[in-house]
This record gives sequence, structure tokens and C-alpha cells, in this order.
Amino acid sequence: MNTPTAQLKVMVGEHFACVKVSGRANFASSVDFKTVLTELKRKGYSYVVVELSDCALMDSTFLGVLAEFGLKAMPAEGDCEKSAIELRNANERLVELLENLGVLHLFKTSQGKVSAVGAIETSSPAPCNPSREELTRASLEAHRMLMDLNPENVARFKDVTRFLAEDLQKLQGISPADKSSEPAK
Repeated sequence: MNTPTAQLKVMVGEHFACVKVSGRANFASSVDFKTVLTELKRKGYSYVVVELSDCALMDSTFLGVLAEFGLKAMPAEGDCEKSAIELRNANERLVELLENLGVLHLFKTSQGKVSAVGAIETSSPAPCNPSREELTRASLEAHRMLMDLNPENVARFKDVTRFLAEDLQKLQGISPADKSSEPAK
């Protein structure tokens, strides 16, 4: 599929990181987004702002990846550590999508310009150029995450996840008969 991907720009400061998402945030950009957030977490950034003023739309795969990181960033009860994913300048449609999927509570939301104190580095990460198998796996994991987070999403995504799981098996060269003989994981 030749779907245009969202452009990602990363700005890091001393105490937080900001990822600006421009364009349509879809399944094709979800692997790049997940890679960027994973790398920021690995580098110790526990507070990440996702700047969305130039993001018109997110598909369910991208939303599932975002929700996974929102869940991971939530501080444990009684934990005072300032850890969060903040969605900045999300349009009304994006907020409504997050609310309808039952995942808006995973994020802090705000409006306004991102401001930082101290030294700032800005970069545009190189695209990962994921294979069809990687895209399918990422989409399957994202939809399963949305279903795990909100039981109402099961009805929305059960057919999609079944199709993605079957497609992934085909891409991996696993037939349904082979799958039944594999040990349970």
C-alpha cells in the first residue's frame, strides 16, 4: 500500500521530549512512532509531549500504539514520579476518537505552544521502512491493545484482529494446520 505516512520531528530537552506528528498518523507511520517512543524511554525520558497541531487524523493502529505508551507511562498508584504522555493541541476529532475508544484517560491533554527551558536538540528520525510483516504485526498488537484496554472495542476490532492474525500467519509461512501443532505460548 502506498499510504503517505505522518512526519515525525523530535525535540529533546533536559527533562522531557516532544514528538511532533504532522499529517495523517496511520499504520504506515506507527512503527516509526513506536521506535521513536521506545528510544526516548530507553534514554530515560519519562515525560513525553506528543504535539498534534498538524495531525489531522489517526487511524486505529496509530491510536493503539499511542494507547500502549500511555498505559506504560501512567504512574503506579501512590507513585509521585512525573511520568506521562501529554497530548498537546489535539483537535476535537482526535480527542473524540480517543474518548470513544475508552483510552483518553491514559493521557494528559493540553493546548498551547510547547515551551522548554535549557538546551534543546531537534531531529527528524530516519524512517524504519518496515516490511509488510512488521506492519501487520504492529497493527495486530495495536488493535489487541485497544481491545484489552476497553471491552467495548472487542466488537469493533475482533474481525480486524482475526484478519491481521491470519495475514501474519501467511506472511510467516505458517499454515493453520502448522499453528495447531505449535506449543501454546
